[in-house]
Amino acid sequence: MTSSGPKFTLAAQSTDPLTVNRLGFGAMRITGAGIWGPPADHDTAIAVLRRAVELGVDLIDTADAYGPDVSEDLIREALFPYDGILIATKGGLTRQGPDAWEPVGRPAYLRQCVQMSLRRLGVERIDLWQLHRIDPHVPADEQFGVIAEFQREGLIRHIGLSEVSVADVESARKHFDVVTVQNMYNVADRSAEELLNYSDREGIGFIPWFPLGGRHLASPESAVRQIADRIGATPGQVALAWLLQRSPVMLPIPGTGSIAHLEENCASSSVQLDAQAIGALDALASA
Repeated sequence: MTSSGPKFTLAAQSTDPLTVNRLGFGAMRITGAGIWGPPADHDTAIAVLRRAVELGVDLIDTADAYGPDVSEDLIREALFPYDGILIATKGGLTRQGPDAWEPVGRPAYLRQCVQMSLRRLGVERIDLWQLHRIDPHVPADEQFGVIAEFQREGLIRHIGLSEVSVADVESARKHFDVVTVQNMYNVADRSAEELLNYSDREGIGFIPWFPLGGRHLASPESAVRQIADRIGATPGQVALAWLLQRSPVMLPIPGTGSIAHLEENCASSSVQLDAQAIGALDALASA
């Protein structure tokens, strides 16, 4: 991928738009096992982040819960002062141990999330801050209301939501402009199709997490593997290329702790799927 790859403009109709390359990098996997603690190889994690930027990635997605704190700290060490790079982070999930996550949406806690991310990243304003989960135990309007305050106070520039419905987004838009949503979506899991179609109509960036799907997509009998073999690509490149061709608002953020895997992922932006491949992959939704 290079800077001439496909692009998307966040908040395109606002007075403060941000244009990024559509294929970003998810910085969850640069932490330890269970997304807990430091990476097994600190130097490799730093090298992966820097190599991503060399390959043209200018959207790095992270969260305060990754580590926790570890991912944001590594991003600052590797990439500060972020010239030309959009660092998107999230808050609102607490950690109780490896692979354990619990939403907390109390306004005071969300403010702490923002303030601590500002400090760890070393910035005065976060370009894109996303509510990691809506806390079902706190009125949504209270959560959205305090996030709008963060924006008015200049602590955050743009706002996104993660794992939400269309109704959630419409409720949030009464308080602020939603410029991105982040839900699970890949060639094998289209459960967020309604939200994607809504985002397409409204010009909202759609960040699919788990964009590569499960390991079964690379099995010899899978349609993804068969297409990859036919066009001379890898199954992961086919899965990412399908996402990029699915919608102009799609912003995949494949994550990895490996430079080789990173380079493979970034090369997917130049993979073009023909009508036969698109048809076979689209058919997986009803398989």
